[in-house]
Amino acid sequence: MKLVQEFKAFAMKGNVVDMAVGIIIGAAFGKIVTSVVNDIIMPPIGLLVGGVNFKELTFVLKEASADVPAVTINYGNFLQITFDFIIVAFAIFMMIKAMNAAKRKEDEAPAPAPEPPAPTKEELLLTEIRDLLKK
Repeated sequence: MKLVQEFKAFAMKGNVVDMAVGIIIGAAFGKIVTSVVNDIIMPPIGLLVGGVNFKELTFVLKEASADVPAVTINYGNFLQITFDFIIVAFAIFMMIKAMNAAKRKEDEAPAPAPEPPAPTKEELLLTEIRDLLKK
């Protein structure tokens, strides 16, 4: 029973919940980026290089035989995934850069002046002696 309570305390910490939300949003963002790369970016690039569909670019190691499929290295798919990664990495970089700029502005805001520390017992005693000597 103690293990369940420890897990519940762990799972309900703010950092874990924030991380889970980030992972879910990141997965959805990854799908959007994949669609942008596959459907918007790669077709014009393929057209520019001679009407090539990058996913179909392969290097054949062994031709297909009667009932055995060909053995290929699918470097076009690798290029497609590399473009996905570069776009996701750039988008995350820009988001972190914006967050750091906002935090820097927040840190540069003038902080309220701290209150002076309370006088020590010695200072109070010396003040009292000074006041008595003035009288």
